[in-house]
Amino acid sequence: MLYKIVWPFSLAAIGFVSPAQAALPEPVKAMIDAAIESGKDAEVKSVIKFAKMTNPEDAAEIDAMMATYTAKKAQLAAADKKKKMEAPFFSNWKGEGELGGFRNTGNSSNIGLSGGIKLTKDAVDWRLKFRARADYQRSNGVTSREQYAAALEPEYKINDRLFIYGLAQYDRDRFQGFSSRYTISGGIGYSVIKEKDIFLDLKAGPAWRLTEFTDGGSDSSLAGLIGLDLGWQIAKNLKLTQGAGATLASDAQSLTSANVIFSSGTNTLTATTGLDAKINGKLKARFSYAIEHETNPPDGREKTDTLSRATLVYDF
Repeated sequence: MLYKIVWPFSLAAIGFVSPAQAALPEPVKAMIDAAIESGKDAEVKSVIKFAKMTNPEDAAEIDAMMATYTAKKAQLAAADKKKKMEAPFFSNWKGEGELGGFRNTGNSSNIGLSGGIKLTKDAVDWRLKFRARADYQRSNGVTSREQYAAALEPEYKINDRLFIYGLAQYDRDRFQGFSSRYTISGGIGYSVIKEKDIFLDLKAGPAWRLTEFTDGGSDSSLAGLIGLDLGWQIAKNLKLTQGAGATLASDAQSLTSANVIFSSGTNTLTATTGLDAKINGKLKARFSYAIEHETNPPDGREKTDTLSRATLVYDF
């Protein structure tokens, strides 16, 4: 005769078998998925931490999601590194072209043009940047603004955040009192913030400048350079950029709107704020405002100079 034995208690209760793991609550899973989608390590780790604190029974599943995220990022980083290592010099360049202008007739006749280009090649151990800009304006047949600038900036990456930079730049602005300016600098930089939608880079180092003035004189000076680059993707189609600098140099003027040069002599503060609004695909509208202030400009020059631009920008 066969007898059926009915246990009055669960084997799982005394540890012989494990109970089935409860599924991770859907709101918690959605929260973790959203953090992972952002691609921000700090946010992912924070969400994972609190998810495990509030759902300790699902710790294994949460850890598995984190492990999958970490492995995927490592795979993408390895693939990107391989692509950069195998790419020839003239491949993998990214950049933007910028163009704006105006013309009016009647009681006054004005024409203005503003254009620029930026190129960047990001390799495994180094990065190369090139930028150039021109601003030109005529009022009633007389040239009232004529500025040109070009710069080449190589960077060697020490690690993910620390880098060594070099800079060679040429400027021309007769209305600021110089016909040519040559600048060379080199030093160290650090990425203070490096996230998907916001970055902040700082750099500092010695600099040397040779300035040829419009009155025929020239001057060279040793100084120090401090630079700042900031970008913030405020929304999907809206981005804020900010550059600021202050110059303390014998021949005035900063290298660019995002650099500082300091030494004995004239003090110069420059700052540029830009707002990009995407129109479609690779085309966007840019509104920017630049200000330059000098405590001791050349004779006959204003201490403060401002420039507002409205341009179209094409990414490539």
